[in-house]
Amino acid sequence: MNSILRAIIISNLIALTGQLLGSLPKEVFPNALAFTTEVDTTLNLDESRNRFPEILRDAKLLMSEVVISDYNKDTLEVAFLLSKIFELLIEADQIGEMNLEDKEEFDRFNRTFTNLYTHSLITVQNINAPVMAEKLWSDISEAIEIEMGETKFTIIEDRDGHMPLVRNKQVDQFINYFQTKGKKQFQIWLKRYEKYKGLILPILAEHEMPEELIYLAMIESGLNPKAYSKAKASGMWQFIYSTGKQYGLNRDWYMDERRDPVKATHAACKYLKDLYKRFDNWNLAIAAYNCGEGRVLRASKLHQTYDFWQLHSLPRETRNYIPYFLSAAIIAKYPEKYGFKKETSDPFLYETVELERSADIAVLARVAGLKPSVLRDYNPELRQSATPTIKNYPLKLPVGTRENFLSAWNAIPSDERFAPQFIVHRVRYGESLWTISKKYNISIHDLAGVNKIRNKNRVKVGQKLNVPLKGGQIWGNNDNGGPPGYTKRIYRVKKGDTLGQIAENFNTRASKIRRWNNMKYGSHIIHPGKKLVIWVK
Repeated sequence: MNSILRAIIISNLIALTGQLLGSLPKEVFPNALAFTTEVDTTLNLDESRNRFPEILRDAKLLMSEVVISDYNKDTLEVAFLLSKIFELLIEADQIGEMNLEDKEEFDRFNRTFTNLYTHSLITVQNINAPVMAEKLWSDISEAIEIEMGETKFTIIEDRDGHMPLVRNKQVDQFINYFQTKGKKQFQIWLKRYEKYKGLILPILAEHEMPEELIYLAMIESGLNPKAYSKAKASGMWQFIYSTGKQYGLNRDWYMDERRDPVKATHAACKYLKDLYKRFDNWNLAIAAYNCGEGRVLRASKLHQTYDFWQLHSLPRETRNYIPYFLSAAIIAKYPEKYGFKKETSDPFLYETVELERSADIAVLARVAGLKPSVLRDYNPELRQSATPTIKNYPLKLPVGTRENFLSAWNAIPSDERFAPQFIVHRVRYGESLWTISKKYNISIHDLAGVNKIRNKNRVKVGQKLNVPLKGGQIWGNNDNGGPPGYTKRIYRVKKGDTLGQIAENFNTRASKIRRWNNMKYGSHIIHPGKKLVIWVK
């Protein structure tokens, strides 16, 4: 598009916007800093002149650019332009007393822009995903818009070495919510709190952090180690991949350490300690945990204060975040006072055994005398049905089961203990990383990561690729043994047989037959005359 045509289109869009003014319903102005932006602080303006007409003119021009970018589905450009408009409107709102004409013009543009932002932009849906893992939080943030300004506090608890717990109008709104609509969910959180407090509180003490920070994990994930949000934050403390990696939480084919409650809690302590050193204020540190320290710094600079309750320009989610945290902390400390029953739960206690090699979860669970789901609950970081290939991986077991596990583990043949890790695939002519990943039913990202391939579009004919096997695809060694108490049978496939029918005839499952016969997961193709190994009682 040449510059003249572009100028004509922008001019027409501005004119069209002017025609729409006044016809739209009045709505609340949306979150003023919905996107991370850099505020230009280099301008040295003459405060005696009225900057408002320039600001509004620039905002209208940017809004026209938003319409063009949205039509072209340029999501990043829309996000950038919206952030600039938000900055301009904040600046306009901070000017102070406007004359009547300026005030009317500002309100008209605000209504138009709000309608465009909330109803008309198709790309906004792609860039405005919620941060919280639990549906309850999105429920609350939609329902409650807190008022900022002068705040009167009621001190609930204030001890040395602890975070002060206070009540005000905003906190009371959330307490009321939890006592009504959110009561059932919060009761579940209290049960998890009883389960994990014995694990988390000692780690907080080790790092010399206030014990009240456990309630941060409560509002982030409901203290669920397997929580996963739409923003791709994972684990009890809801780390995104980049921040988790920065604080030592690794993610690979076999495991995601963001889901490890022990390692993730240590990482959260380090992260929060860094935030506290930056702000010297727990309210601001926790706010930065939610929206990023850049936004909190810009808001503090804009409002010339480090009082969280005066930071009007923070995103609504973050303005709600501190009252949300305080309400959860107050109720969790005094549940019966607020109409909740005091929960009891078996504490999360474990002991570990070090595994020499990768092992199948099903085999480990059988040896430990546990259900596979129970073993997974003790090791939520595992992504596959097998433990990692790293040497001396510490497998968590319920307290009191370690000795029996080791005895049973050492009693079975070594070739039954460990899971196959990889198969080798030699690249043939016409194959790509994508076709190979589909063949073995794994993601192209995982296949590239395992083989340290940077350019996913380039593989060479004859190149050998390690293809990781999902745990449980193969069980033990079919020639040397099977499940204890079972007898080996050889079945020759007949015409018309299906894997499901054969499994039913032998009172077993098709998935087991696939494992026993090294058949690819999801494969149902068998042919007459094929011999199948089947283990029966």
